Amino acid sequence: MTGRRTLWKTGIGLVLTALMLFPVYWMVNVSLTPADRMRKDPPDLVPLNPTFDGYRKVFAEQLPYLGTSLGVGLGTVVLTLAVAAPAAFALAKLRPRGRGVLDLALLIAQMVPGIIMALGFYGAYVNLGIINQAWGLVIADSTIAVPFAVLILTAFMSGIPGELLQAAKIDGAGPFRTFVSVVLPVSRNGMVTAALFTFLWAWSDFVFASTLNGGGALRPVTLGIFKYIGNNNQEWNAIMATAVVASVPAAVLLVIAQRFVAAGVTAGAVKE
Repeated sequence: MTGRRTLWKTGIGLVLTALMLFPVYWMVNVSLTPADRMRKDPPDLVPLNPTFDGYRKVFAEQLPYLGTSLGVGLGTVVLTLAVAAPAAFALAKLRPRGRGVLDLALLIAQMVPGIIMALGFYGAYVNLGIINQAWGLVIADSTIAVPFAVLILTAFMSGIPGELLQAAKIDGAGPFRTFVSVVLPVSRNGMVTAALFTFLWAWSDFVFASTLNGGGALRPVTLGIFKYIGNNNQEWNAIMATAVVASVPAAVLLVIAQRFVAAGVTAGAVKE
């Protein structure tokens, strides 16, 4: 009986996994489908005459966009962690006055729609003359990522034993030295988790990119995909090929960092 239940659970799990992964398969399938067979009814479940024209177009036209997205993503990660890690340490261990208000402000910041923030940034960037700049996207993306990273890291750092900090204090380390030499190394899983989600957000951002960098030369890959979509010109194999290529860095990072993420997202579940 137990074996049958296990078999049924495994089968249901496989079916659900296949359903969730089918859009990914279809994306790859369409990226290999020739343009003249794109509107075939019914569509080919397997590309019988695969073509790599879409991928050739990607590497010919989209590499600058991919480079911009990579630069914006890495820059957003660096800026976010530089702001969020000290803030989380202060909230978790230094216990400043008004901590409850700060926590509430971080939660409220998570609820503000991105389009509202994008419009605010647009007005400020136009006045400052920094519209269509890649580093402007780094700042904008960080405003979304920092509150989330602070919440994640605060939960993680709250679980660091107080004895470690007391030992560092006895050895003569001040708050900054304790933060750099003790807290950051111990918080590796939380840092990787926050960095991963920050990068994925910046990599997949479209709202800020289209509002703040829609006409610049250094546009991200989300706008590169959007460029292929028009009223009379929908190059679906190129669109899907770009989506496949753009998905590779995110997939690789998820595979590499999955064990850190699993530890990071469960941090803070046990209090001191």
